[in-house]
Amino acid sequence: MSLLTGKCVRNLSIFVTAIIAASASGSAAAAGHEYTVPLANMAFGQIPSGLKVGDSLVFVNKDSVPHTVTARDHSFDLRIGPGQRGRVSLTKAGSYQIYCILHAPMRGSFTVGS
Repeated sequence: MSLLTGKCVRNLSIFVTAIIAASASGSAAAAGHEYTVPLANMAFGQIPSGLKVGDSLVFVNKDSVPHTVTARDHSFDLRIGPGQRGRVSLTKAGSYQIYCILHAPMRGSFTVGS
């Protein structure tokens, strides 16, 4: 009986290890890449091309005044104080136009692929 129990425990251990490995690799792929975009000198910094669903953008305010990162389609609206950061998770493919509500000349755009 103990031999049967030992085989069951080994099989269960292999099964659980396979599930954990599959789960870890699946969540890493879903997480995507994180890109930093500075807000400096009253302008949006370079937003990378090749963005994909699952990626995220972290906007870092390097100016001494607050900014917003607001999507024209109202899908996100970050309020970022001086020295602060805000994050947008890219969950939907498409083209996005962004601007700062507080500073009209601050505009930008990016495209998210699937």
